[in-house]
Amino acid sequence: MKTRIVCLTLLASVSSTMLSQAALADTEADRLREALRSSTAQLRQLEDERTALQAKIADFDREKAAAKAQVDAAKAEVRLVRKEQREAVEEFNKRLGERDETLEKWKTAYEEAATVARTKDAERAKFEGEATAYKASTKGCVAKNGQLLKAGRELLHRYQEVTIGDTIVAHEPALGLRRVEFQNTIQDTRDKILDQKVTP
Repeated sequence: MKTRIVCLTLLASVSSTMLSQAALADTEADRLREALRSSTAQLRQLEDERTALQAKIADFDREKAAAKAQVDAAKAEVRLVRKEQREAVEEFNKRLGERDETLEKWKTAYEEAATVARTKDAERAKFEGEATAYKASTKGCVAKNGQLLKAGRELLHRYQEVTIGDTIVAHEPALGLRRVEFQNTIQDTRDKILDQKVTP
């Protein structure tokens, strides 16, 4: 019996060891399965994260390409604007130069016109002075002409009053009194006429 007890004890101990090993093996397998499941879940999660990151990288690449295209377009537009600005400045400077040339021409023409106007004003003033002098001279001539007409009328009047008797007496050789009177009248008339002579 003792052997039986020892066997049974041994058997119990072996079976308990086996049971404990089997239980241990089950827990080990469960643990490994759980670790495998956890690793698989982590792997899936990491793959999902990698896919999301790759999608973000693709989005960033697209945004980068779009931004680069925008930058290139902006640079091209800036170059175009600079070219247009340079051309506009050149055109403005050209027009400004033309305006300055035109202003100089107008200024020169104005100065010439002003000189001509001053010359014409001086000539006009001179001619007005001469015209005033001529008017005064003409008035003097008209007055002297009136005096000449008066002297001529007096002479004609005396000539008309001369009779044949006056003519005979004037040529009377003895005393010559009438002759002297006629000569004095002729001299007075000549003096009146010469007094009315206009000197230029």
